[in-house]
Amino acid sequence: MKTGVLLVNLGTPSAPTAKAVKTFLSQFLHDRRVVDVPRALWCPLLHGIILPFRSPRVARLYQSIWWEEGSPLMVISRRQQAALAEALNEAGIDMPVALGMSYGEPSLATAWQELKSAGVDRVVLLPLYPQYSVSTTASVFDGWARLMKKERLVPAFRFIHDYHDHSGYIQALAESVRRHWEQHGRGELLLLSYHGIPRRYEDEGDPYGQQCHRTSELLAAELGLERHQWRTTFQSRFGREEWLQPYTDDTMKALPGEGIKRLDVICPAFSADCLETLEEIAEQNRELFMASGGEAYHYIPALNDQLAHIRMMMDLVCRELV
Repeated sequence: MKTGVLLVNLGTPSAPTAKAVKTFLSQFLHDRRVVDVPRALWCPLLHGIILPFRSPRVARLYQSIWWEEGSPLMVISRRQQAALAEALNEAGIDMPVALGMSYGEPSLATAWQELKSAGVDRVVLLPLYPQYSVSTTASVFDGWARLMKKERLVPAFRFIHDYHDHSGYIQALAESVRRHWEQHGRGELLLLSYHGIPRRYEDEGDPYGQQCHRTSELLAAELGLERHQWRTTFQSRFGREEWLQPYTDDTMKALPGEGIKRLDVICPAFSADCLETLEEIAEQNRELFMASGGEAYHYIPALNDQLAHIRMMMDLVCRELV
């Protein structure tokens, strides 16, 4: 059987415009895995209030971080795709690598057709979410299942559930932090900020929060940090429902009052830099920290296409060939 790899990430608007953002948010926020409010209540709210008012504002945020080559998430994801394909080829492994997004383009359908055209009849799906969540990883599985409903011959496939405690992932994070410290010096606290989910999801069995804390513990141990030298928080909450706590923005405001004036921040849940890291963490939360009395603030970039990250992806994929 010929095996192919399907890398999957969340997705991005095609342009930093209100129209493109509205199209992207509409697809994203219609996903029942992301928002499970009854449709009769949610759809009028989404189309009548959220999309018309939120899209222009979010478009302006995208404009502030958009690269000349395009959306940072898309540019980095393409680099990851190319780097993984090259690493596999150098190892003598004939395995095409395609990129698909849960929302927007390239879609999962586009990526599957690319692999299918290459003669692939066995697929390793790698959602680039280190920690499993119903709102991300499970949504990828749903998308794949919908695609397969249209196939007469469903390919054999392996689905990588998560890699929150994978040794290569933890070591890649630690290497990134150490390199940053060597170049910029070391802050008084390492803050690990993860994308949040509603607390209710965890109460209903989503292991995301537990896996985030486990990642933090393993990274802190790898770096040799004492318990007071690191902290875990959750960002990007939306709506009035309680989300996983402590909240990143509230923590930013409080830290200077606790005597922490020099801060390093890393976002281990993001495999590629995007709006939530480049704008929300590197800009918005920096402003909160500095306005509250902070003196030095450093965002440590996501693993992106760093060699250690690509090697970790390769290890994840090759384990599924056995």
